[in-house]
Amino acid sequence: MKRICETERLVIRQFELNDADFIVRLLNEDGFIRFIGDKNVRSVADAVSYLTNGPISSYQKNGFGLNMVELKESQTPIGMCGILKRPELDAPDLGYAFLSQYYGNGYAREAAQAVLNSELPKHKLDKVFAVTFPDNTASNRLLSDVGFIQTGTMELYGSENNLYEYFVS
Repeated sequence: MKRICETERLVIRQFELNDADFIVRLLNEDGFIRFIGDKNVRSVADAVSYLTNGPISSYQKNGFGLNMVELKESQTPIGMCGILKRPELDAPDLGYAFLSQYYGNGYAREAAQAVLNSELPKHKLDKVFAVTFPDNTASNRLLSDVGFIQTGTMELYGSENNLYEYFVS
């Protein structure tokens, strides 16, 4: 298990294949499907494929990717957060998703800030993007809170999204 960073309450580490049960649960949450998309991950085998071809492949190719977010005290998995490289964007972007039972506790903001502070200098990134649906008020607020600036909108995967940029100062 490779730790990316930690905060007072969270441990952020790279995904492993034995995280597949959690991935099935997270990717089938109503909020994930509504605001991120249906990845058609319905079984442990689907989740292993998602992890292998998504986060784990990204670690090998880019040195970064989506990571598991766990509560530090109990090691309970609660979400994911990390830097992705999508072919549609000319810079990496921040991605995150959390189980709905953990919404409203500041975990996403805490994880996002920790990932930005840890990963950007480590990988010599001076800019990252983030994209969210205009009606995803919680994500739009979170991005502003951690220092992203909305610079416009863009179509991504057939939907209009707000486009945010974060610059390392």
